[in-house]
Amino acid sequence: MLISSRITIFALLLALSVFGASGDPVRSSDGMVVSASKLASDVGAEILWKGGNAIDAAVATGFALAVTHPTAGNLGGGGFMVIHLENGKNTTIDFREKAPASTHKNIYLDKDGNFNPSLSTKGYTSSGVPGSVEGLLFALEKYGTMSLQEVIQPAISLAKNGFPIEYRFAESLSSNLEVFNHYPSTAAIFTNKGKKFNEGDTLFQTDLAATLEMIKLHGRKGFYEGKIAGLIAEQSLSGGGYITTEDLKEYRCRERVPIHGFYKGYEIISMGPPSSGGIAVVQTLNVMERFNFSADDWNSSEYIHTLVEILKRVYADRAEHLGDIDFYPVPIDWLTSKIYSDEIFSKIGENATPSSEIKAGIPIPEESEETTHFSVMDKFGNAVSTTVTLNSSYGNKIVVEGAGFLLNNEMDDFSAKPGTPNQFGLVGSEANAIEPGKRMLSSMTPTILLKDNKPFMVIGSPGGSTIITVVLQCVLNVADFKMNISEAVGAAKIHHQWLPDEIYYEEYGLSLDVINNLRERGHIINSKRVLGRAEGILFKDGVFTGATDPRGYGKASGL
Repeated sequence: MLISSRITIFALLLALSVFGASGDPVRSSDGMVVSASKLASDVGAEILWKGGNAIDAAVATGFALAVTHPTAGNLGGGGFMVIHLENGKNTTIDFREKAPASTHKNIYLDKDGNFNPSLSTKGYTSSGVPGSVEGLLFALEKYGTMSLQEVIQPAISLAKNGFPIEYRFAESLSSNLEVFNHYPSTAAIFTNKGKKFNEGDTLFQTDLAATLEMIKLHGRKGFYEGKIAGLIAEQSLSGGGYITTEDLKEYRCRERVPIHGFYKGYEIISMGPPSSGGIAVVQTLNVMERFNFSADDWNSSEYIHTLVEILKRVYADRAEHLGDIDFYPVPIDWLTSKIYSDEIFSKIGENATPSSEIKAGIPIPEESEETTHFSVMDKFGNAVSTTVTLNSSYGNKIVVEGAGFLLNNEMDDFSAKPGTPNQFGLVGSEANAIEPGKRMLSSMTPTILLKDNKPFMVIGSPGGSTIITVVLQCVLNVADFKMNISEAVGAAKIHHQWLPDEIYYEEYGLSLDVINNLRERGHIINSKRVLGRAEGILFKDGVFTGATDPRGYGKASGL
């Protein structure tokens, strides 16, 4: 017989306190910006204070993150934006990177057909055509109220005048010192003359300031054509990469219909393909709705068992069915249907089903973990959830000389060889094979929850393949366990992604009896790891409450 599976209230409080979730999020009556960078959050809040809307603030925050949070904030990467407008419209902007025109499905295979992961993760060969600048400019032009000059100037000033390096940023730069010194253009900016930066040193980025000035003066042409495009293409091609000036000139973001779902009175608005996040979250919630967990069940063995058994099947579907919808007919309606959730629910038993016995569902006929997220709400009723990435921390580690920004290594998010894991252990199928102009599959999950057709929650996280599970648990923590936003973001979390067949968990996240119960049910418990760095906002009873994840060093900045 299983011993008690319920985690004690003391253990819950311990898990929350360890991660710094005090239970007291930042409060505001006029708007909120939460990001992984204190400086970037303050930039966005200042835009709101000046009368801008949430889209203006999100764009300003995005450009500021490219300066103050170069591990993932970027000009040389891509991302997704989910928007709820005060008039009730919901939309998404897909500015994911694209495969250059000269690529093909076998570019990372040797003559014997073996996958060479170094080609998709390192050097110029790993970079897709960047989309962040296009996406931010598109959002501002269509849904913002302020000028580009107004929203981008704070980022220019931070790059030109410099800013003090905080302790954890200094540690991040120091840990990458050796690889930075392999690339002179990178060492010139992110090392102190080849040596490490210390806390309190000032980081100046004059080339990046000049690039931002070009964007300020010329809009998208300042980045995707002319001098900057020439620098990207010239250095990429000379280094064996694939990006050309034509690839850059032809790049366009896509506005797409959001993924919709409903869970216990909340409407879920999230990102669709080429993101897998929205579908995965809605799929999981559709099945979780069949269960009734009380507050005392948080992180119990029964709760973890149920969640993991659902996630195994959701990630199996991700591997088989998800890809760029412009190239592959992703069965969105079927995957997110209540009918399919019946099928998954019927397979959840008392004991674990080995991942080797789980296959993707069959439709009825008819992704470094170094990403960053920012959430914005304004007093007008607009909400923005944005996740951007370079893929690995600092992308491919190469700064475009003369332009001052890092390039991505997003090509690794394709299935370079179907069935072979990428750097995050994720496998894929032909749905996510490399094709010219195709967007690689992502786990980014920028999400908005509505209640009574009004914004209630904005949430998202970095974390590669763990993004989906982190965002999902933040939603469940609020919807099912009635946590405030600080508790929901800071609470310990678990992760399972089908393959490998292992549960990851955080320090103090699972009690010993829970671990023993899960093992008795047949689950494999892996080593501990940090999961996510979520940034969230709740709006309730006329008050905005925001929280940055204590695993990071960001800020919730309210008016």
